[in-house]
Amino acid sequence: MSTLDQKTVNIIKGLIMDATRKANSGHPGGAMSSADFAYILYKEFLNFDPDNPEWFNRDRFILSAGHESMLLYSLLTLCGFLKIDDLKNFRQLGSRTPGHPEHDLTPGVEATTGPLGQGFAMAVGMAVAESFLRAKLGSDTCDHFTYVLASDGDLQEPIALGSAALAGLWALNKLIVFYDSNKIQLAGPTSRCDGSNYKKIFEGFCWQVIEIDGHDHEQIRTAIRQAREEKNRPTLIIGHTTMAKGSATLEGSEATHGSPFSPEEIKATKEKLGLPVDKEFYLPDEITDHFRSRFPSLREQAKEWEETLKNNLNKNRELANFWEFIHTPANERNFSWPEFDPDKPLATRKAFGQCLNKLIDQIPNLMGGSADLDPSNQTVHFRETAGIFNSNTNPQGRYLAFGVREFPMGAILNGLALHGGIIPLGATFLVFSDYERSAIRMSALQKLPVLHIFTHDSFYVGEDGPTHQPVEHISSLRLIPNLLVFRPADANESKFCFSLALKQDNRPSVLLFTRQGLPILDLKQYPQIEDGVKRGAYILLDPPDHDPEIILMASGSEVHLAMSVAQLLKPKKVRVISVPCMELFDEQDEEYKQTLLPDNVRQRFAIEAGRADIWYKYVGLAGAVFGLDHFGASAPAKELAQKYGFTPENIVEFVKSKLVD
Repeated sequence: MSTLDQKTVNIIKGLIMDATRKANSGHPGGAMSSADFAYILYKEFLNFDPDNPEWFNRDRFILSAGHESMLLYSLLTLCGFLKIDDLKNFRQLGSRTPGHPEHDLTPGVEATTGPLGQGFAMAVGMAVAESFLRAKLGSDTCDHFTYVLASDGDLQEPIALGSAALAGLWALNKLIVFYDSNKIQLAGPTSRCDGSNYKKIFEGFCWQVIEIDGHDHEQIRTAIRQAREEKNRPTLIIGHTTMAKGSATLEGSEATHGSPFSPEEIKATKEKLGLPVDKEFYLPDEITDHFRSRFPSLREQAKEWEETLKNNLNKNRELANFWEFIHTPANERNFSWPEFDPDKPLATRKAFGQCLNKLIDQIPNLMGGSADLDPSNQTVHFRETAGIFNSNTNPQGRYLAFGVREFPMGAILNGLALHGGIIPLGATFLVFSDYERSAIRMSALQKLPVLHIFTHDSFYVGEDGPTHQPVEHISSLRLIPNLLVFRPADANESKFCFSLALKQDNRPSVLLFTRQGLPILDLKQYPQIEDGVKRGAYILLDPPDHDPEIILMASGSEVHLAMSVAQLLKPKKVRVISVPCMELFDEQDEEYKQTLLPDNVRQRFAIEAGRADIWYKYVGLAGAVFGLDHFGASAPAKELAQKYGFTPENIVEFVKSKLVD
């Protein structure tokens, strides 16, 4: 271990201590135990462009242990992407150094991490994207590693193990995970809650596993080289480390996990590490110069890559077309869609399937799959046509067979989007959005245009019973900020919703589809549908030559129910509004909202086969909502509709009972 290497690691630890102390908040212990590995990786192995943190062919580094953010920020300062003032503003409002890393806020941060285990899973998605794009573009255009720093807590989250099983199955040999096994977590020693043998577990997942002293620089170098040379398996480097390594009196203490050191401990630790005790945020030029000694070659490498790419694009039209497609803004992409016969009722999940099949050849970078529900989710043809992905045997396969792993699926989709160059799609039943919810939230938080597909969207699932019948799920998804929730009423609304989802560039979409067949709204009779879907809500049916007395609102399958109710309420003047996407409707200007919901019409009703609460923002206190505020039962769907009152006749009586003369 060179003197300068050890001095640099010590200075990184000084920055970690000073920043967490100044913020009076943060996690110094784990960051100090991981410092040796992270330093060696950045200093000697990580390929990136020092002048462009967004360089396409850079190695990705994901800090799955997001609480160790000050370690990453210190390294990014050494790289030149951050300044010392950024470290001084750690965890402060408006700074580029938030408590946990945020990819769209801080240059050099590849993923927003913090919820443990999800960084690991997102890295699996990034490694899949790299492998696929390498096969499509060639290794001289796309060829890089995905590195992860994971903690004990990461591996305790089941999402990490579910994702690891897939990474091994998919032979992601360019995925390298350093497990900082310091055996301490916030509540105390990990032995209190975890006796797992991760070496055996990961070997069982078809990983290469290497165990080292995580503070020994030569062992770290040797392990990284061995991992990079592996051709068939991802690699887990288990680094046995000491919590708060180098501290004066707190080595191995859980007290360092989530609390800054005291000023006295910092002073004593700096003395022990050979750092000036009278200086905060100490970073001499000698250390910066040493850390950046590889930068000239990194810059040359990036420059050569640009030249190679330019030549390849000029020589290869197929390559150039694909490169252009994956870099075309989402809102500039246009696709052809299937036509639907209005005389043939169709479940919206089947309409989705027909749309997906039509897009397979039009979107060459569409990747994803189903959580073991291929026939139900209508993804079988996609699987059979696009091929099942495997990094070794079929790297250009675009179907990801996730198995019964909804949460890993959602996070892996996020990783695909974060890498870039991929349009990710994943499907399961709506009721299982609960399993996936945290990943969906992270899609929205990270502004990722991921497509989350959910079928079997209500009690009309029928005989499978309450365990499979969503009740609160539609409304709960609508509560997530920056998420579009589409619930189309028929096949035509489905394709227009799908089209809108594909045009998003900074927010994910949830698309909810029915199991049961629905009538198809004839576009000749209702030409307003396409533009109406774009606005999130629109007038589907209006009384001829008269202002409405009553407004009925609905989404999905209940739109057809509302239309039947309107007919039965005659001679009352009834307007029916389809609301395929509340979020888009809420973004419309007041003039458009008033066109649909004029203030003078107070007799408003909404119908949805789910929790009623969220609809009151439209119907108001004077209106009423017919929903489902209890769990379902196992029975044929038509019997349940009768039992729960989702019939035209019952809802007519409901409306009449609420009308005010």
